[in-house]
Amino acid sequence: MVLLAAAVCNRSGKAIISRQFVEMTRSRIEGLLAAFPKLMGSGKQHTFVETESVRYVYQPLEKLYVLLITTKASNILEDLETLRLFAKVLPEYCRNMEESDIIAQGFSLIFAFDEIVALGYRENVNLAQIKTFTEMDSHEEKVFIAVRQSQEKEARDQMKKRAKEIQQKNRESSKYGRNTSYPSAGGFGSGSYRSDSSVIENSTSVDTPKPAYSKPVKQSAGPSKALKLGSKKKDVDTFVGQLQSEGERVTDSSKSLNAPSTKTITPAANQESVHLVVEEKISLTAGRDGGLQNMEVLGMLKLKVNNEKSSRIKVLITNNDTKGIQLQTHPNIDKKLFTQSSIISLKNPEKPFPVGQDIGVLKWRFQTQDEACMPLSINCWPNENGEVNIEYELEQDNMELEDVQINIPCPTGAGAPVVNECDGEHHFDKKALHWQLPFIDASNKTGSMEFTIKGHPEDFFPITVSFVSKRSFCDITVNEVQQLDSGAPEKFSSEIVFFVDKYEIV
Repeated sequence: MVLLAAAVCNRSGKAIISRQFVEMTRSRIEGLLAAFPKLMGSGKQHTFVETESVRYVYQPLEKLYVLLITTKASNILEDLETLRLFAKVLPEYCRNMEESDIIAQGFSLIFAFDEIVALGYRENVNLAQIKTFTEMDSHEEKVFIAVRQSQEKEARDQMKKRAKEIQQKNRESSKYGRNTSYPSAGGFGSGSYRSDSSVIENSTSVDTPKPAYSKPVKQSAGPSKALKLGSKKKDVDTFVGQLQSEGERVTDSSKSLNAPSTKTITPAANQESVHLVVEEKISLTAGRDGGLQNMEVLGMLKLKVNNEKSSRIKVLITNNDTKGIQLQTHPNIDKKLFTQSSIISLKNPEKPFPVGQDIGVLKWRFQTQDEACMPLSINCWPNENGEVNIEYELEQDNMELEDVQINIPCPTGAGAPVVNECDGEHHFDKKALHWQLPFIDASNKTGSMEFTIKGHPEDFFPITVSFVSKRSFCDITVNEVQQLDSGAPEKFSSEIVFFVDKYEIV
C-alpha cells in the first residue's frame, strides 16, 4: 500500500489535522479533503469511496471522520487495518472527540501518526509500542542524569574538603601571628542543617514561614561585649571551621572581618527582647501498597536576642518526646547542664549571647520506619477502568496540619479528570490533580476524593504531599527564659514551624 495522507476532518470536509506522507502541496490536500463529503452517497454501507486518482478510506467518529487517502492500487484490507489503528490512537490523546481537543493535541497526534506510517508505508507497530515511542523514555538518559548527579555530589564533597584545608592553614597561620581570617556569618550556630548525621541543609521546596535573608549586622570597631568564641587567638578561625563543618559557604578571605552577615533572619512581628524559633522539617518516602520506607525529621532551636540587656540569659525547654530523638547542643552550650536540667546556657557564664543575630543552640534528629509515626498516611486505589479512589488519614491526633496539598499525577493527553466526590478543593493543571485542604486535625482526620480518568494504575504515582504546622512533631517547646544572674523571668516570644522537605508515596 501507498498511503498519501491521514486526516481528521469534520462533516463538511474541513481539515482539523492532516499529515501527508508523500510530497503534496497544501492546496492539493485541501482540495482532496473538500471533495470528500461530496463523494459520499447516502445509504451506502461501505466505508471507502474512489475517484479517478485516489481512494478515500474513512471511519465516522462521533461528529468527525478519520480519513486515509491512498492510491487506487493499494490493498483495501491493509488500508482498513491501518484505519482501525489510527482510530484507536485518537482516544489515547483526546478524551472527548471534539475539534478543540484534536487541535490541543495536534502535535502529539502527528508524532503518533508518524510512528504508524513512514514514507507512505505502514510500520509494524501496535498501540502500546506507539505510546512507548512517543513518550521517548530513554534508559541512557536516566543513566546520564544519575552520573551527573554523582559528579555534582563528588564536586560538593571536594569543596567541603578544600574548605577544611583552608581552615587548617588559617589555624597554623594564627599560631605565628599572621592575621589570615574569614568574615563571620553572624552567630555561632547559624540555622543550617546537614542531612548526613544530624544536620541538614536549610532549603525547602514548599512555601513555608522559613528563615529569610535580611539586612547585615554591623560590627563596631571598638571592643565588644558580645560573645567571642574559642581562645583569644582562634576565635574567628574556630567559628569559620564550625560553619564549614556544618556545610556553610564562607566568603573569600580577601574581604575584611567586618563584612556584613547574610544569615540573619528577618525579624517577625511582635518579637520580645528574646525570640526563639523551633524549626523542623520532614523527609518521608512510603510505598503505594503500604509500608514506610524511610522517615526523617530534623529540627533546630534558634535564639535571637533583640536587647543587649537580655543577652545574659538561660532558656528552660520542655522535652515531651517519647519517640527517642537524638539531641545535640552547640559546642558553646553547657551540655552537662542541659542533660541534667534541660536548660540551655553558655559554658562561660561571663559571656553574653550575641545581640541581633539568629543562632542555633540545639538540634535534633529522628529517623524511623514505623508507620505509626507518620503524620499523614495516603492510600490510593486506581482501577483498570479509570476510577481512582484516594484517601488521607491523620495518624497523629495531636497534630494540626495547615495548607495541605496532595498532588496526584495524571496520564498525559487523557484530558481533565472527572471528580465525583471530594472533601476540600481541587484543581487540575494538565499534568497533575491537586487536592487541597486548608486544615486537618482530629476533627477531620480522614477524607477522600474519587475521580475518573483513563489511564493505567502506575500513571498515578508518585503522589507528593506538602503541608505546614505550628506544632512541633518531636514535641520540644520553650518553657521559660530567665536572667542568668538573678533568675528573674525574661519576656520572650516564640514560634514553631514544621514543614515538608519531601513527602512521597511511590
